Amino acid sequence: MNNMLIKFYKKPRLIIIDLILINLALIISFYIRFDDNWLFYIKYSYFIVITLISFFVLYFSGIYNKMWQYASIGELLSIIRASIFINLLFVIYVFFFQVSFPRSILIVNTVFDIFLLGGLRFVLRILKEYLINKSSIIANTKVLLIGAGDAAEIIIREMGKHPEMGKEIIGLIDDDQHKKNLEIHGKRVLGKRDDIPDIIKQYDVNEVIIAIPSAEGKIINQIYDLCNIDNVEVKITPGVYEIINGNVSLSQIREVRVEDLLGRKPIKLNTSEISAYLENKTVLVTGGGGSIGSELCRQIIQFNPEKLLILDIYENNLYFLSRELKQSNINIDIEPIIGSVRDLDKLNNVFAKYNPDVVFHAAAHKHVPLMENDPEEAVKNNVMGSKNVAEMADQYNVERFVLISTDKAVNPTNVMGATKRVAEMITQSFNERSKTKFMAVRFGNVLGSEGSVIPLFKKQIAEGGPLTITHPEITRYFMTIPEASQLVVQAGGLGKGGEVFVLDMGQPVKILDLAKDLIKLSGLTLDEDIEIKYIGLRPGEKLYEELMYTDQDINTEHERIFITNLKKVNSIKLFHYIEQQNEFTSKCNTEAIIQSLIELVNTYQPNRDHLFEYTKKGDFIKPVEKQQKETAVVKEEAASKGDNL
Repeated sequence: MNNMLIKFYKKPRLIIIDLILINLALIISFYIRFDDNWLFYIKYSYFIVITLISFFVLYFSGIYNKMWQYASIGELLSIIRASIFINLLFVIYVFFFQVSFPRSILIVNTVFDIFLLGGLRFVLRILKEYLINKSSIIANTKVLLIGAGDAAEIIIREMGKHPEMGKEIIGLIDDDQHKKNLEIHGKRVLGKRDDIPDIIKQYDVNEVIIAIPSAEGKIINQIYDLCNIDNVEVKITPGVYEIINGNVSLSQIREVRVEDLLGRKPIKLNTSEISAYLENKTVLVTGGGGSIGSELCRQIIQFNPEKLLILDIYENNLYFLSRELKQSNINIDIEPIIGSVRDLDKLNNVFAKYNPDVVFHAAAHKHVPLMENDPEEAVKNNVMGSKNVAEMADQYNVERFVLISTDKAVNPTNVMGATKRVAEMITQSFNERSKTKFMAVRFGNVLGSEGSVIPLFKKQIAEGGPLTITHPEITRYFMTIPEASQLVVQAGGLGKGGEVFVLDMGQPVKILDLAKDLIKLSGLTLDEDIEIKYIGLRPGEKLYEELMYTDQDINTEHERIFITNLKKVNSIKLFHYIEQQNEFTSKCNTEAIIQSLIELVNTYQPNRDHLFEYTKKGDFIKPVEKQQKETAVVKEEAASKGDNL
């Protein structure tokens, strides 16, 4: 039967039916105006003219290019426009040829044209949906929607079109009292958030979908706890960072993630500002195959650059990313380039060949413990690599250079943070003498990035545990990958040159709470199914990351982006120490590298030992107790040598 309806929508057949309906509308209009005397006033020439006019208007209006089995408001508007145009042309005919015609008929006729032409389409759609609902497919999953807004409306409508999914929406939940007992496409608002557990039991709900794309993490967490009942699957519509042009599709509905529980208010981008510096430009992203670099590429292509250059040393990531981007962006020239920022000759070749307009420098070594073990590698990549890219940007008159930095550059206690601070200093120094606008953007930890805590926890859960945490009080600032990348792209548009931007990371999050949330989302119970084990802080690791922005920092046009107030860089001193470090790295002289970093970065205080110790019971000794213990030992040794402290 459905195939018969599809065949009915063939263009020639619809045109003939529409012309018959338009002539019928004219008859009805005359009958309403003149009652039983309508035959006395109507002329056959009216039918001939209105038929000819209607044929040309309908044929060239494009309404037959629409799939009327999915008719909606947009299709109705096209019918209204066509009907009005038909009757306007008929008025012109009457005026120019001085035809005797009752003027009042035209308004009535327009209304009936719309009613009959539009009514036919919507009757066919209703018939199609009725036949689908009467099909033999039985819904075996009862679904409860949380939120009675636009996202819920789309889900209800789409699920109605796809009964083969075997899902039945039993109702909606919304905290707005005015929506209680109201309906969306026949699905009623059953209650508020607090009613969720009772409604799940009452209607034997199997699946809950959180349809509030703009909800903050705290709200999602509360809803998840209310829905987290045995044999109930909890899913969520895409977050604001995943929705393109505000659309939600059934394929995007997914399991709830930790990122959802930590989510914050959506980012508002100044798209005109971003487009101005990216549109029709050649953009280079170093480290483009990494977590941040790849997401930067995805964000950048939304602003229609002429060419996107993706430089990375790791060929696998580069290959798959370039394939992904090329498949969805056929009008943008995407060039994957295998190479290292350490290789100045390679960089020179790339800049000479492509002459990029904008550079996002994301290539870096980021793992704190590994860089503590091999500081020379951190210097080669984070310092020398940044210097190489900055030199090329300056030499080839790049318009903008954006360095991706880190919160660990604030009062660093590790090599990674210290080298990233040196990279910031390089951008500050180059900005003072270059036509290129150099700037840096700092942000904290990124949820889900390669080597970060979430993938580690997921792997440990899959292996049966335990989840390893360095300390129960350790906290970090977190962002999602799209959130961080969008703000970086926005900061690039705000920069006038020389700034170190810092991003508002929200409130710090306990890693312990993160672990508990992930255990909960995995359907497990802490201490029953899986345990948490404390392993102590690693070399160079802080218990608390420091705030990246302070009261002295400068506000920008964007509420989530600030400019940190840093001292002017002594360029002579900077490049002197960089040359020193280059010499020390060639000899793998670890201690000399550390000492050089200390002298260059005044706020760098190396912590190359574990900050905490354990008792035999596995409890932590407080930092103050350990420091007092160590001070007492030093004093005792000094006293035995006759030294004064």
